[in-house]
Amino acid sequence: MRASLLPPHLTGTSFTYREALRHGTPRNRLYARDLEITTNGFRRPTEGQLRPADELRGLADLRPQDTFARFSAALLQGVPLPCRHEALWPACLSSPPGIAPPRRRRVVGLTLDLADDEVRYLDGLRITTAARTWPDLARDLSVEELVIAGDHLVCAHPQGFPNPRLPWTTPAALGAMLARHPRARGVVAARQAWGLIRVGSDSPRETKLRLALTAAGLPEPELNVMLRGEFGQPVLWPDGAYRNHRISLQYDGEPHATARQHRRDIDRAAVTEALGWTEVRLGAADLHGNPPRAALRVRQALVRAGWRP
Repeated sequence: MRASLLPPHLTGTSFTYREALRHGTPRNRLYARDLEITTNGFRRPTEGQLRPADELRGLADLRPQDTFARFSAALLQGVPLPCRHEALWPACLSSPPGIAPPRRRRVVGLTLDLADDEVRYLDGLRITTAARTWPDLARDLSVEELVIAGDHLVCAHPQGFPNPRLPWTTPAALGAMLARHPRARGVVAARQAWGLIRVGSDSPRETKLRLALTAAGLPEPELNVMLRGEFGQPVLWPDGAYRNHRISLQYDGEPHATARQHRRDIDRAAVTEALGWTEVRLGAADLHGNPPRAALRVRQALVRAGWRP
Protein backbone atom coordinates (compact mmCIF):
# COMPACT_ATOMS: atom_id res chain seq x y z
CA MET A 1 0.00 0.00 0.00
CA ARG A 2 1.28 3.44 -0.91
CA ALA A 3 2.11 5.64 2.09
CA SER A 4 -0.15 8.64 2.64
CA LEU A 5 1.19 12.11 1.94
CA LEU A 6 2.90 14.09 4.67
CA PRO A 7 1.88 17.67 5.47
CA PRO A 8 3.49 19.95 2.85
CA HIS A 9 5.84 21.70 5.30
CA LEU A 10 7.29 18.31 6.36
CA THR A 11 8.15 17.31 2.80
CA GLY A 12 11.80 17.59 1.73
CA THR A 13 13.12 18.22 5.23
CA SER A 14 13.71 16.47 8.53
CA PHE A 15 11.19 16.83 11.34
CA THR A 16 10.35 15.63 14.83
CA TYR A 17 7.94 12.83 15.65
CA ARG A 18 5.93 15.16 17.88
CA GLU A 19 5.61 17.85 15.20
CA ALA A 20 4.25 15.34 12.71
CA LEU A 21 1.65 14.11 15.22
CA ARG A 22 0.73 17.68 16.08
CA HIS A 23 -0.18 18.27 12.44
CA GLY A 24 -2.40 15.21 12.25
CA THR A 25 -0.01 12.68 10.73
CA PRO A 26 -1.07 9.09 11.62
CA ARG A 27 1.42 7.29 13.85
CA ASN A 28 1.82 4.36 11.48
CA ARG A 29 2.74 6.82 8.68
CA LEU A 30 5.88 7.76 10.64
CA TYR A 31 7.18 4.18 10.35
CA ALA A 32 6.84 3.94 6.56
CA ARG A 33 9.85 2.92 4.49
CA ASP A 34 10.30 6.36 2.98
CA LEU A 35 11.27 7.77 6.39
CA GLU A 36 14.43 7.10 8.40
CA ILE A 37 14.85 7.34 12.17
CA THR A 38 18.27 8.95 12.33
CA THR A 39 18.03 9.49 16.09
CA ASN A 40 15.19 9.03 18.56
CA GLY A 41 12.27 11.39 18.02
CA PHE A 42 13.57 12.41 14.59
CA ARG A 43 12.57 11.58 11.02
CA ARG A 44 14.13 12.32 7.63
CA PRO A 45 13.30 11.20 4.07
CA THR A 46 15.22 8.13 2.95
CA GLU A 47 15.32 9.25 -0.67
CA GLY A 48 16.73 12.43 -2.18
CA GLN A 49 19.63 14.62 -1.17
CA LEU A 50 18.70 17.18 1.46
CA ARG A 51 20.47 20.46 2.01
CA PRO A 52 22.55 20.30 5.22
CA ALA A 53 20.20 22.77 6.93
CA ASP A 54 17.15 20.67 6.04
CA GLU A 55 18.96 17.50 7.11
CA LEU A 56 19.51 18.92 10.61
CA ARG A 57 16.35 21.00 11.01
CA GLY A 58 14.45 18.34 12.93
CA LEU A 59 17.32 17.97 15.39
CA ALA A 60 17.29 21.73 15.95
CA ASP A 61 13.59 21.49 16.81
CA LEU A 62 14.38 18.76 19.35
CA ARG A 63 17.10 20.87 21.00
CA PRO A 64 16.21 24.55 20.31
CA GLN A 65 18.52 25.84 23.04
CA ASP A 66 21.58 24.08 21.61
CA THR A 67 24.09 25.34 19.04
CA PHE A 68 25.46 23.39 16.09
CA ALA A 69 29.24 23.51 16.44
CA ARG A 70 32.50 22.06 15.09
CA PHE A 71 31.98 19.87 12.03
CA SER A 72 28.22 20.47 11.88
CA ALA A 73 28.71 24.24 11.87
CA ALA A 74 31.53 23.90 9.34
CA LEU A 75 29.42 21.85 6.91
CA LEU A 76 26.50 24.24 7.26
CA GLN A 77 28.88 26.99 6.14
CA GLY A 78 30.16 24.97 3.20
CA VAL A 79 33.64 24.35 4.62
CA PRO A 80 35.50 21.66 2.63
CA LEU A 81 36.52 18.98 5.12
CA PRO A 82 38.63 15.83 4.73
CA CYS A 83 36.60 12.74 3.86
CA ARG A 84 36.81 11.38 7.40
CA HIS A 85 34.77 14.38 8.63
CA GLU A 86 32.58 15.28 5.66
CA ALA A 87 29.45 13.39 6.81
CA LEU A 88 26.75 15.34 8.63
CA TRP A 89 26.26 12.53 11.14
CA PRO A 90 27.06 12.33 13.95
CA ALA A 91 25.92 15.90 14.46
CA CYS A 92 27.76 18.14 16.93
CA LEU A 93 25.53 20.07 19.37
CA SER A 94 26.73 22.33 22.17
CA SER A 95 24.45 22.98 25.13
CA PRO A 96 24.52 26.16 27.21
CA PRO A 97 25.79 26.05 30.81
CA GLY A 98 23.32 24.43 33.18
CA ILE A 99 21.70 22.29 30.48
CA ALA A 100 22.84 18.70 30.08
CA PRO A 101 24.35 18.00 26.65
CA PRO A 102 22.29 15.71 24.41
CA ARG A 103 22.61 11.97 24.80
CA ARG A 104 21.26 10.66 21.54
CA ARG A 105 22.29 8.17 18.93
CA ARG A 106 24.43 9.80 16.21
CA VAL A 107 24.72 13.07 18.15
CA VAL A 108 27.91 14.34 19.84
CA GLY A 109 27.02 16.41 22.89
CA LEU A 110 29.33 19.31 23.75
CA THR A 111 29.49 22.06 26.34
CA LEU A 112 31.37 24.95 24.76
CA ASP A 113 31.80 28.35 26.38
CA LEU A 114 30.23 30.47 23.64
CA ALA A 115 30.05 34.25 23.81
CA ASP A 116 27.03 35.98 22.31
CA ASP A 117 29.06 37.18 19.31
CA GLU A 118 30.26 33.62 18.62
CA VAL A 119 26.76 32.42 17.69
CA ARG A 120 24.59 33.24 14.68
CA TYR A 121 21.52 31.93 12.86
CA LEU A 122 21.81 30.41 9.40
CA ASP A 123 18.73 29.10 7.57
CA GLY A 124 16.93 29.19 10.88
CA LEU A 125 19.55 27.07 12.68
CA ARG A 126 21.61 28.28 15.63
CA ILE A 127 25.29 27.70 14.80
CA THR A 128 28.72 28.98 15.80
CA THR A 129 30.02 31.83 13.67
CA ALA A 130 32.66 31.22 11.02
CA ALA A 131 35.27 32.94 13.19
CA ARG A 132 34.48 30.60 16.11
CA THR A 133 33.93 27.46 14.04
CA TRP A 134 37.39 27.56 12.45
CA PRO A 135 39.53 27.34 15.65
CA ASP A 136 37.16 24.68 17.01
CA LEU A 137 38.27 22.45 14.11
CA ALA A 138 41.94 22.73 15.06
CA ARG A 139 41.85 19.85 17.55
CA ASP A 140 41.02 17.41 14.73
CA LEU A 141 42.53 18.82 11.51
CA SER A 142 46.09 19.08 10.20
CA VAL A 143 47.68 22.45 9.45
CA GLU A 144 47.03 22.03 5.70
CA GLU A 145 43.41 21.05 6.34
CA LEU A 146 42.98 24.11 8.54
CA VAL A 147 44.39 26.36 5.83
CA ILE A 148 41.93 24.87 3.33
CA ALA A 149 39.05 25.51 5.73
CA GLY A 150 40.28 29.03 6.48
CA ASP A 151 40.75 29.87 2.79
CA HIS A 152 37.13 28.91 2.17
CA LEU A 153 35.81 31.06 5.00
CA VAL A 154 37.74 34.20 4.02
CA CYS A 155 37.46 33.79 0.23
CA ALA A 156 36.26 36.99 -1.45
CA HIS A 157 36.24 38.19 -5.04
CA PRO A 158 35.74 41.89 -5.84
CA GLN A 159 33.29 43.34 -8.32
CA GLY A 160 34.50 42.71 -11.85
CA PHE A 161 35.13 39.00 -11.29
CA PRO A 162 32.78 36.55 -13.06
CA ASN A 163 31.44 35.45 -9.65
CA PRO A 164 31.83 38.20 -7.03
CA ARG A 165 31.94 36.58 -3.62
CA LEU A 166 31.53 37.81 -0.06
CA PRO A 167 33.49 36.11 2.74
CA TRP A 168 32.06 34.31 5.74
CA THR A 169 34.65 36.03 7.90
CA THR A 170 38.06 37.73 7.65
CA PRO A 171 41.63 36.73 8.53
CA ALA A 172 41.62 39.46 11.17
CA ALA A 173 38.52 37.99 12.81
CA LEU A 174 40.09 34.51 12.85
CA GLY A 175 43.23 35.93 14.45
CA ALA A 176 41.17 37.76 17.06
CA MET A 177 39.34 34.54 17.93
CA LEU A 178 42.65 32.74 18.44
CA ALA A 179 43.75 35.52 20.79
CA ARG A 180 40.45 35.22 22.68
CA HIS A 181 40.95 31.47 23.26
CA PRO A 182 44.73 31.09 23.77
CA ARG A 183 44.47 27.75 25.59
CA ALA A 184 42.08 25.95 23.27
CA ARG A 185 43.06 22.49 22.07
CA GLY A 186 44.91 22.69 18.76
CA VAL A 187 45.67 26.39 19.08
CA VAL A 188 49.34 25.89 18.10
CA ALA A 189 48.36 24.31 14.78
CA ALA A 190 45.69 26.96 14.30
CA ARG A 191 48.21 29.77 14.75
CA GLN A 192 50.52 28.16 12.20
CA ALA A 193 47.63 27.71 9.75
CA TRP A 194 46.35 31.26 10.30
CA GLY A 195 49.61 32.68 8.96
CA LEU A 196 49.10 30.72 5.72
CA ILE A 197 45.48 31.69 5.01
CA ARG A 198 44.96 33.93 1.97
CA VAL A 199 41.93 35.68 0.45
CA GLY A 200 40.95 34.54 -3.04
CA SER A 201 41.40 30.75 -3.14
CA ASP A 202 38.33 29.06 -4.61
CA SER A 203 38.96 25.38 -3.90
CA PRO A 204 40.97 23.01 -1.70
CA ARG A 205 43.23 22.07 -4.61
CA GLU A 206 44.00 25.69 -5.36
CA THR A 207 45.05 26.04 -1.72
CA LYS A 208 47.14 22.86 -1.95
CA LEU A 209 48.81 24.20 -5.09
CA ARG A 210 49.77 27.46 -3.38
CA LEU A 211 51.13 25.64 -0.33
CA ALA A 212 53.08 23.19 -2.52
CA LEU A 213 54.73 26.02 -4.44
CA THR A 214 55.85 27.89 -1.34
CA ALA A 215 57.00 24.65 0.34
CA ALA A 216 59.24 24.09 -2.71
CA GLY A 217 60.88 27.47 -2.17
CA LEU A 218 59.05 29.31 -4.92
CA PRO A 219 57.49 32.76 -4.55
CA GLU A 220 53.91 32.75 -3.38
CA PRO A 221 51.48 33.40 -6.23
CA GLU A 222 49.16 36.36 -5.92
CA LEU A 223 45.40 35.75 -5.81
CA ASN A 224 42.49 37.84 -7.09
CA VAL A 225 44.55 39.22 -9.98
CA MET A 226 42.59 40.59 -12.93
CA LEU A 227 44.20 40.71 -16.38
CA ARG A 228 42.95 43.71 -18.36
CA GLY A 229 42.77 44.37 -22.07
CA GLU A 230 43.98 47.28 -24.17
CA PHE A 231 41.30 49.65 -22.89
CA GLY A 232 41.45 48.55 -19.25
CA GLN A 233 38.53 46.14 -19.48
CA PRO A 234 38.65 42.88 -17.43
CA VAL A 235 39.64 39.97 -19.66
CA LEU A 236 41.00 37.06 -17.59
CA TRP A 237 40.95 36.01 -13.96
CA PRO A 238 43.76 33.48 -13.31
CA ASP A 239 43.72 31.25 -10.26
CA GLY A 240 47.12 32.61 -9.31
CA ALA A 241 49.63 35.02 -10.80
CA TYR A 242 53.18 36.28 -10.66
CA ARG A 243 52.50 39.82 -11.73
CA ASN A 244 56.15 40.91 -11.98
CA HIS A 245 56.95 37.97 -14.27
CA ARG A 246 53.63 38.06 -16.15
CA ILE A 247 52.88 34.40 -15.41
CA SER A 248 49.35 33.20 -14.80
CA LEU A 249 48.45 29.91 -13.13
CA GLN A 250 45.28 28.11 -14.17
CA TYR A 251 44.16 25.11 -12.14
CA ASP A 252 41.80 22.72 -13.92
CA GLY A 253 40.16 20.70 -11.19
CA GLU A 254 38.25 18.31 -13.46
CA PRO A 255 39.35 16.55 -16.67
CA HIS A 256 38.35 18.69 -19.62
CA ALA A 257 36.93 16.06 -21.92
CA THR A 258 34.43 18.05 -23.97
CA ALA A 259 35.38 19.67 -27.24
CA ARG A 260 33.79 22.93 -26.10
CA GLN A 261 35.90 23.09 -22.94
CA HIS A 262 39.02 22.16 -24.88
CA ARG A 263 38.29 25.05 -27.23
CA ARG A 264 37.86 27.41 -24.29
CA ASP A 265 41.21 26.32 -22.85
CA ILE A 266 42.92 27.03 -26.17
CA ASP A 267 41.21 30.41 -26.46
CA ARG A 268 42.15 31.35 -22.90
CA ALA A 269 45.80 30.47 -23.47
CA ALA A 270 45.79 32.49 -26.70
CA VAL A 271 44.31 35.54 -24.98
CA THR A 272 46.84 35.21 -22.17
CA GLU A 273 49.67 35.15 -24.69
CA ALA A 274 48.22 38.15 -26.57
CA LEU A 275 48.28 40.14 -23.31
CA GLY A 276 52.00 39.37 -22.97
CA TRP A 277 51.55 36.79 -20.23
CA THR A 278 52.49 33.11 -20.02
CA GLU A 279 49.86 30.64 -18.84
CA VAL A 280 50.87 27.58 -16.82
CA ARG A 281 47.92 25.20 -16.79
CA LEU A 282 47.93 22.66 -13.99
CA GLY A 283 45.75 19.74 -12.94
CA ALA A 284 45.30 17.28 -10.10
CA ALA A 285 48.13 15.04 -11.34
CA ASP A 286 50.56 17.94 -10.99
CA LEU A 287 50.10 17.94 -7.21
CA HIS A 288 51.67 14.47 -6.91
CA GLY A 289 55.33 13.79 -6.26
CA ASN A 290 57.97 15.22 -3.96
CA PRO A 291 58.45 17.93 -4.97
CA PRO A 292 55.18 17.90 -6.91
CA ARG A 293 55.33 18.31 -10.65
CA ALA A 294 53.50 21.61 -10.33
CA ALA A 295 56.48 23.11 -8.51
CA LEU A 296 58.87 21.96 -11.23
CA ARG A 297 56.70 23.37 -14.02
CA VAL A 298 56.15 26.71 -12.30
CA ARG A 299 59.84 26.97 -11.45
CA GLN A 300 60.74 26.47 -15.11
CA ALA A 301 58.31 29.20 -16.16
CA LEU A 302 59.68 31.61 -13.54
CA VAL A 303 63.30 30.98 -14.53
CA ARG A 304 62.45 31.56 -18.21
CA ALA A 305 60.86 34.84 -17.15
CA GLY A 306 64.00 35.94 -15.38
CA TRP A 307 63.41 34.85 -11.80
CA ARG A 308 66.44 33.68 -9.84
CA PRO A 309 66.23 31.69 -6.61
